[in-house]
This record gives sequence, C-alpha cells and structure tokens, in this order.
Amino acid sequence: MFAHAAAALHTVTLDGDTDWPGFRREARALLAQGVPPDAIAWHTRASAAEDLFAAQSAVDRPAAERPSPTIARQSSQLAGERSSPATATVPPDFITLCETVVLHRDPARFGLLYRLLWRLTHEPALRHDPIDPDRVQADQMAKAVRRDMHKMTAFVRFRTIGPQGDEATPLHVAWFEPEHHIVEATAPFFVRRFTQMRWAILTPERSIEWDGETLRFGPGARKQDAPPADAGEALWLTYYRHIFNPARLKLAMMQKEMPRRYWRNLPEAELISPLAAEAVSRSGRMIEAPATTPARRIVPLANHEEQRMSTSHLKLSADPDKALAQLKAATERCRECPIGEHATQSVFGEGPVNAALMVVGEQPGDQEDLRGHPFVGPAGKLFDRACADLGWPRDRIWVSNAVKHFKFELRGKRRIHKTPSQQEAAACLHWLESEIAQVKPRALVALGATAARALLGRPVAVMKERGQWHEGPRGERVLVTLHPSALLRGDPSQQDDAYAAWIADLSLATDLALGTSDREGVPRSRRD
Repeated sequence: MFAHAAAALHTVTLDGDTDWPGFRREARALLAQGVPPDAIAWHTRASAAEDLFAAQSAVDRPAAERPSPTIARQSSQLAGERSSPATATVPPDFITLCETVVLHRDPARFGLLYRLLWRLTHEPALRHDPIDPDRVQADQMAKAVRRDMHKMTAFVRFRTIGPQGDEATPLHVAWFEPEHHIVEATAPFFVRRFTQMRWAILTPERSIEWDGETLRFGPGARKQDAPPADAGEALWLTYYRHIFNPARLKLAMMQKEMPRRYWRNLPEAELISPLAAEAVSRSGRMIEAPATTPARRIVPLANHEEQRMSTSHLKLSADPDKALAQLKAATERCRECPIGEHATQSVFGEGPVNAALMVVGEQPGDQEDLRGHPFVGPAGKLFDRACADLGWPRDRIWVSNAVKHFKFELRGKRRIHKTPSQQEAAACLHWLESEIAQVKPRALVALGATAARALLGRPVAVMKERGQWHEGPRGERVLVTLHPSALLRGDPSQQDDAYAAWIADLSLATDLALGTSDREGVPRSRRD
C-alpha cells in the first residue's frame, strides 16, 4: 500500500478489492494528517497469480486458526492506539460495517467509508442520525453483501470429478457468479460444512480449493472449467420434479428469494418454467383426485356400537391361548378412547400363559407401535438388560401395558410419547383385567404410575411406594417400581445409581420370575 500527494490530491492504491487492513492503515494516517474526504482518490490493484491455485496463495494454518479474509476484529479504535494523538474512537458497529462494505463491488465504497470516519470524528451527532444519506447508503451496501453471501451458501451446486492419478478421493467442483467480492469471506462456511470433502468453487474473479486440510485461494476461472452435468445431477432433477408442489407455488416470492440471475447455474432451474406453466392444471388434478386412504393396519369400524365394544360382548374361548388371541384382535378395533384412532396397531401382551410373573408398563412406545410387540424400544432394551443381570428367564415372563395403543404428539416428523390421561387408562382397564384373568399370574410388577394406578385402583406415589409389595383390589400382589423410560430420561451422571436402585426393586420378584414362590404369589424369602 502506498499514498502520495500530487496537486493537493492524495491517491491511495490498496493491494486488492478486499484490502480492509490496508484501508484501515491508510485511513488512520490520512485522518492524522487532517486530509478531508474530497481530497483523496481511492484505487485498488489485483494481486498477480501465475496459476489457478498457486502454492504461494496457500493458507497453511488449519481452518480453525485462520482469520476471516476480511481481518479479525481487533478493537473499536480504527485510527490507532490509545496513546496516539491521531486516535479517533468510533462505535463498534462501525468496524463491522466497514468489514462488510469493503466486500461490495461499488468502487466508491472506500471513499464512502472514509467520509463516514471523517464525519464521525468531526460530527459526533452523526452516530445518532440513522437517516443520514451516507449511513443509509453504507447500510444498504452491507445488506447487499450479506445477501450475496447468503445466496452463495444456498445456490452453490457441486459436481463430482472421480479420483485421478494418486488421489484417493473425488473432487467436487462448483461454479458460482457472485455479485460482490465475497468469495474469500464465504469460504470458511464451506470448510465447516464440507470438512471431509475435497472441493473447489470457481468464480470469475476468485477461486477457492479445500483438500481436507488446507484452504487455497487462486485467480478467477471460466465457466467451462467446471465439469458438466453428471448422473447425480440427473437423480437430483428427478427428485426435484417429484417433490414440486404446484399448489404451493408463489412465483413472485420464489424469484425474490432466488433471483433469475442465479438460475443459469442451478440444475433445477431448467424445470422451473415448465413446472410453473402447468401448475394450474396440476393443482386442478390434485383437487379432483379422490382422497387417499392412509396405510394403516387398524380396520375402520362399521358403526358406533362396534366402537364401544368391551370384553362383556366377547364370547371368549375356554382355551386361554385362543382367548388371548381373541382379546388381541378385539383391541385392534377398540375406540373407547381417541388413542386407538391414530395408532398404527394395538400392542397386546406377550409371554407364556400361566406365567408366574406379569410385568405391566404404561403404554406402547413408537417402536412398539410400529412393530406390534411390547417392550422392544429403548425402554424394553433396558428391561432386557435388567432381566439378564437378575438372571430372569425373559421368555417365562408375561409383559404387557396398561394402555394398548400408542399416544403421541407430532413434532415435525417425530412422534413424541405423551402420557395417557386417567380417562384413557380407565377406558383400557377392562382389557388389562381380562388379560390378567387369562394369564393368571401369581404376582405383578407395575412399572410407573399409570401401571400402578391401573393395578392397585388408586393413585400411587411411585417414588414413595417403590420397592414394596402391595395388594390390589382383586387380591393380587403388586410390586411397584419405576418405568425404565424414567431411568433413560434421568441425569446421565446418576444413571448408574438409579439403575442399581431399580435392580434392587425388581430383585424382590426374582423368586416369582424363577418360579420358586408359593401359590399365593408371595416370595418365600419375604414371608413372615
């Protein structure tokens, strides 16, 4: 950088279009000399480079340690050190504004920034005038730069060149035409986003390459230097064509967010015009098409009376296995509460008939609902682990839930578990009672408050009553403890202790699980 005076006019030539450090130093010196804005002519010169990605333009430090090409923000004192007489303190946001505006293509940007610096020094009230023409112009230029940077991150499309020579991984190359000098400033975004890839972005004035370790900057390129369309692009166009929804088309808004100047470099742009042209007719066909039936396993019921069916209407077989199969089929059609209408299927209990021990949870989870079996999700896997640690034969225990359908709420595409209400659990109680009557367990384990309330017929404070045997309303013995999902949701640092305490609770039913208890379901080791 250099500056010299000729006929009272100071000409400043900066090293490059984004030479913020040079502008900062020159502005400090000119301000110290008292040179007014209209006496300065600002120019830039391009750095010479011999090839596209010359070794001398490599940035050898890791990406995480490299400063932004616009320079790290060092202080809010643009003009110098505190001890310097030329120091002029400016607002911190002015530094941010300068770092952004220098990336603009307008050749008058440096003159505008120096004029603002001069005026901030000599007109303190300027910082409180948001409608000043110079401030408004600078803000608009900064906004245009930020928008162009956003468009680069959104509209870059890579095409793949297979490994060549000694290279072990393919190179992904993209062509982009920015409106402003944003390439180096936007490069760190792509380093963070595609750290494990080898990629290059070619633009008319500046190009960048990342080899997985080093980011290199080089001179501009031509569009024909970028690779042609490949098979992956054809697949993307097929996908884009199928997800295009004509009913949601807002062409003016689309062109605002994706201006036409970017279309020529976007593979999907060739589809926009024909798809938009036939949007009206496609929307009409969508409206006229008959409603689709969801792919659900629960058969719609014919009438309201069938929806209100209960076990009292069933003629159960005398064979417990066949009776349990009848109950399972009946729960598929149950609509005594709203849960069944939205579930994939009912999830009935499983295990051997006449099992000495029945374990009852709250309700099926997402995995249980999809697979149709109880205790197969994360909580079920934790229960399996507990059985293994306790030496319980898992195939000799009947496992079930107090509620037979999965209650959930949608969050995006995820189905999040939602605790059944008391009314919903009460509506499902007769299914559980009929299940118990067919299995005839000697005792039951209630996992969680919903199961404990269903089995004991009263509200249960699980943390207070856990690890104890209780007597149910029909005389059955019930051991209360936590549901395994409560352990999964707990503090990770306390999970080992929580699991050990849970195992201690379950161990009280070990004699039953092993079939070494008396007929009344009270473990011999616990009898008085």
